[in-house]
Amino acid sequence: MRALAIDQGTTSTRAFVVDESGIRPVHAVEHRQYYPHSGHVEHDPEELLSSIRACLDAAPDVDCVGIDNQGESCLAWDAHSKQAITPVIVWQDDRTANVCEQLQQQGFEPIVRERAGLPLDPYFSASKFGWILQNVSEAKELARLGRLRLGTTDAFFRDRLADNFATDPTTASRTSLMNLRTREWDPELCRIFGVPMEALPPIRPTSGCLGGLPNGAPLTASIVDQQAALFGHGARLPGHAKITFGTGAFALVLTDELQDGGMLLPTIAWAESGVEPMHALDGGVYAASSAVNWSRNLGLFDEWSQIDQFACEAAISRGLVFVPALAGLAAPHWDRSARGAWFGLGLDTTRIDMVQAVLEGIAFRVAEVLAEMEKRVTILAPISIDGGMSRNPWFCQFIADVLGRQISVSGEVELTALGCGQLAARGAGGELPYRPAARIIDPRPIPATWAETFRAAREAAQQFGMSGVSTDGPKSA
Repeated sequence: MRALAIDQGTTSTRAFVVDESGIRPVHAVEHRQYYPHSGHVEHDPEELLSSIRACLDAAPDVDCVGIDNQGESCLAWDAHSKQAITPVIVWQDDRTANVCEQLQQQGFEPIVRERAGLPLDPYFSASKFGWILQNVSEAKELARLGRLRLGTTDAFFRDRLADNFATDPTTASRTSLMNLRTREWDPELCRIFGVPMEALPPIRPTSGCLGGLPNGAPLTASIVDQQAALFGHGARLPGHAKITFGTGAFALVLTDELQDGGMLLPTIAWAESGVEPMHALDGGVYAASSAVNWSRNLGLFDEWSQIDQFACEAAISRGLVFVPALAGLAAPHWDRSARGAWFGLGLDTTRIDMVQAVLEGIAFRVAEVLAEMEKRVTILAPISIDGGMSRNPWFCQFIADVLGRQISVSGEVELTALGCGQLAARGAGGELPYRPAARIIDPRPIPATWAETFRAAREAAQQFGMSGVSTDGPKSA
């Protein structure tokens, strides 16, 4: 069986053929990011759709297709013309931070957490949908006519490409509108966020017969990228965990049942047709590879080989710390006011020192997420990692040291696509059991004071953000 896996990510859309022998790339195209206002991040929906079409055209001779999506990125379109009436509002976008703050002040967070399992944060789609209804006149008119469609990007792709307006439970669980226990849209949550439930797509299984595509192959899997990565890592038992280092860093661990996540996110891992769904706990760091790319754009380094090894000991041991809160802090803090910051700069600090601190800061943020997970789940060793940063040998060793755990570094960095393709094969009635080789990294002991030093820096970054100086100027008395 040959499956085509399309990984529709934040910065690019890529296609891979997955079969019994492994996985190989067949097409890739980057797309633009738009920043029309401070805190706004958008994509052109037609550009994304064109990228997916190009990926389908690149592999016409496949048995089935799976598409993984960005999770929380969303938009609105006309049910009749199927034309988008808004840009894609990307998961990084925080235009609804004030809306979420108002809902918190009105006391709605407990019910949102109890039903959806998520905190009130602009990261999730619900407040973005509400923003569209409040600010886009065409959306209001289409809602009045019963022609408005609101959805995450997967529903838009499926509507346009497969004539199947639907989403899956993994993606729906990232909206703040799906009740995790019923796996259906929750009327009370829709009321809280001002979202007309009739405009939302039906929730269907992650895999199975999901419609026909323009290349003649059936769509047989549709899933959030991070959950696809978890499947691609080979996670099948409670306690199996992975960390994907992409634009952000996302850790997921399988659980045996739906449970309270505390400051983590309980979510659906996957829900195959006719099978009880698998559950997971999710914890994200907003800026990982994006923080490294940002530091490169600042001119702190030129070639990737410059940051594969460092001549000096850890920056944090020399009093230099970076807090990667470039888009705020996600789990377990959920603090959008926090801002990225270096602490401990001196006249002897070099550009490479600063980059080293960036890599270390990402590792310490991930460690905060894993520590929160370990309060609820027994994590089985080793923890599997993938993504672009897993190609960096120095970073892989440092993350093992900071976590104090064995790390498994897959020989295949495209595990998101692998998992997507494997689920597509299962949805088509087949199986692709390919497991890439991996190498194990053992942790080295590090001083316990390092974690305390990072914590102090992170709290200082949060205090500065709360002062209002970093974003809106000084607050009035």
